[in-house]
Amino acid sequence: MSNYKVRATHCDYRAEADQIYEALKRATDPLAESWDRLAKAKRIGIKFNQDKPTDRWIRHEGQLQQLVSEKVARAFLRLMRERTDAELVAPDVSYYKMYEGTDPQETGTLMPIFREFGVEFIDGTLPPYEIRQVPGGGQMFKQYVVPSRAIDVDEFISVAKMKNHAFMGITLSLKNLFGLMPAEPEGNTRTYYHHLVRMPYMLADMGRMYDPCLCIIDGLVGQAGMEWGSGDEKGPARVSNALVAGNHTIATDACAAHLMGHDPTSDWLTPPFHRDRNSLLCAAEAGFGTVDLKEIDFESEVEGPLNEYFSYITDDREMVVSWRRTTCEQALYYRDNRDRFLADYAGKYILLQEGEVRWHDEVSDLKESRRVLSGDKPEQAMWLKYVDPAETEGEHYEVYEEGLARIRAGDTQAA
Repeated sequence: MSNYKVRATHCDYRAEADQIYEALKRATDPLAESWDRLAKAKRIGIKFNQDKPTDRWIRHEGQLQQLVSEKVARAFLRLMRERTDAELVAPDVSYYKMYEGTDPQETGTLMPIFREFGVEFIDGTLPPYEIRQVPGGGQMFKQYVVPSRAIDVDEFISVAKMKNHAFMGITLSLKNLFGLMPAEPEGNTRTYYHHLVRMPYMLADMGRMYDPCLCIIDGLVGQAGMEWGSGDEKGPARVSNALVAGNHTIATDACAAHLMGHDPTSDWLTPPFHRDRNSLLCAAEAGFGTVDLKEIDFESEVEGPLNEYFSYITDDREMVVSWRRTTCEQALYYRDNRDRFLADYAGKYILLQEGEVRWHDEVSDLKESRRVLSGDKPEQAMWLKYVDPAETEGEHYEVYEEGLARIRAGDTQAA
């Protein structure tokens, strides 16, 4: 019997609240292990994909296209209140508060629903914070700064939207956890982790740290192409009429990716993974979850592909291969010449390109795109690193060794 259980149900995107509730019940009732864990919990964290300035909310026939539908959120919280009397909290680290100064009470699409169901919103841009070790030592870093009130829960749930992602190929329940990463001054700028080579592995680390016991994916109306944007041809709506629920973030996302028409076992340079490795596969390779549908107890009322999903291609293959190769080279150059950089840049962030520091500062926010900072060498990656004498973050340079070895072996010709 499989340890991984995922269910997908049909639900028309125009359905009313009671119909969505029934579809969610059909999807979640079989997940006995998830409910057993939740029944024992006194405090449950729920990360909803739900933050964006109101003037940028994109809707398709009234339904949120890029964020979890209000109707899905309401139906899910109704279900939770029927199944548990635990304290429910909804943590989020608002990108828009960090970088645009907005109020998450206004940019959060679900704030009225949180109040309706007595769910406390936790603003992860505010302290306290703590350094949390990744179980098993991590794949990209051994530890991360996280909001204390987000991670100090008995169980965790991820409620995500079905979308493609221009950088990561897909964004589902695992990528949703990236919305819990604090920025400066306590943490690093988002681009420190939203970084070529690093991100697939750090997402696997996020999955291990938060370890959601229940994952919900709103596929009533999804978005192809990219995760945000204006909803145009680069990010069109995709009516999919489905809800997905599972007891493990990797297995749940693997089944959802399959329903989107993607192969969850595929990897870098195979669509939709044009820019970087498949984070689900990275996690599974290290023993966290599985992307093999034969290893998942998966039952579905719907068949894939649910619609025409795709990842928008921002740069040609030659450029992406060069960026990935030179990112690995710069990381390994830093590792092998660390004393040189400690002498001049200890306690600072640097951008390394062709073995030279092109930018440095005491804060990690670049303020300007690396496309601009790369100057007349756009094909040469700029690797961002905090020069720490103690190397407390514990970056795993073997990731770069493996990445470079793949490229040198000619693994750049995927379909």
